[in-house]
Amino acid sequence: MKAVVFSGTTEGRRFSQKLAELGVAVTVCVATPLGAEEQGEMAGITVHAGRLQPDAMAALLAGADLCVDATHPYAVDATRNIRAAAVQAGVEYRRLLRAQSPLPPGCAVFETAAQAAEYLTGTEGNILLATGAKELAVFAGLEPARLYPRVLPTPEGIAACEAANVPHRNIIAMQGPFSLALNKALITQFQIRYLVTKDGGAAGGFAEKVQAAADTGAQLVVLRRPPETGETETQILAYCKEILQWSH
Repeated sequence: MKAVVFSGTTEGRRFSQKLAELGVAVTVCVATPLGAEEQGEMAGITVHAGRLQPDAMAALLAGADLCVDATHPYAVDATRNIRAAAVQAGVEYRRLLRAQSPLPPGCAVFETAAQAAEYLTGTEGNILLATGAKELAVFAGLEPARLYPRVLPTPEGIAACEAANVPHRNIIAMQGPFSLALNKALITQFQIRYLVTKDGGAAGGFAEKVQAAADTGAQLVVLRRPPETGETETQILAYCKEILQWSH
């Protein structure tokens, strides 16, 4: 059995490892060299690094028995392209879901980054943006000196900060997930009044951010997840085991 896993997430790495342990030939697709570095080398797993257009995805899926989309819960465009490529290639598509977190009382919740930015326009105080480099442009209308973006330590991450006119001394270029202690230290060090985050679930260190905000008195601002349907790791692995039994 051959499976292609579109990953770049903690649960994607764990799932592909469990799939390979079942004896499945797994190809893991990640968008960046950083994703490939995090995936590492494992027996039974081939890693493909680089962003793919739908046609290239479909070509990669040719001959596979299964396509598993384990991309980030907020990577809506990637999910749409992967689903289309699976249809084009005639390959079974499954979406691996990350469990959602209960949102704490008192947090400000918004559907989009633009709505969160609008809310922050009427406030004062420093803002820790733990939403990633892609959303930075949306917050660029706020006073740059207030913004403390936490981005991946890549040229793209730094470039996004520069494009938003964020002062270099405010850029926090680090790779997560982050501990409670580190989150609290950053909030204290930079006198953060607002912590903006996505609901990244357990894999994205969401609980540590919630607790850090609660412990320091920072206001938590959460970007709600796009609604989607899919299955858990256990459900998809059970499906794979069934296929393997049929094929023997």
